[in-house]
Amino acid sequence: MTEHDAPIDQPFDATLDAIGLLCPLPVLKARKRLKALTAGAVLQVLADDPAAIIDLPHFCNEAGHVFLGQNQAEGHQIYLIRKGN
Repeated sequence: MTEHDAPIDQPFDATLDAIGLLCPLPVLKARKRLKALTAGAVLQVLADDPAAIIDLPHFCNEAGHVFLGQNQAEGHQIYLIRKGN
């Protein structure tokens, strides 16, 4: 496990399926979905865009969210984001 690997059993509050969407759509849809969640909620993002591994952590850093990490699944990645204040 690397520092950005999310624990597989990490609980989450909502899921965004961004599989098949290319940059910048996974980030834009994550931003919109996070707005509807309360501070501290965890969003699981499913994506297969190769740029998402760079874009989602950068988005979190810029927007004040916490990037909890990512895991590889069959054909896509799973990202976990904790909503900031």
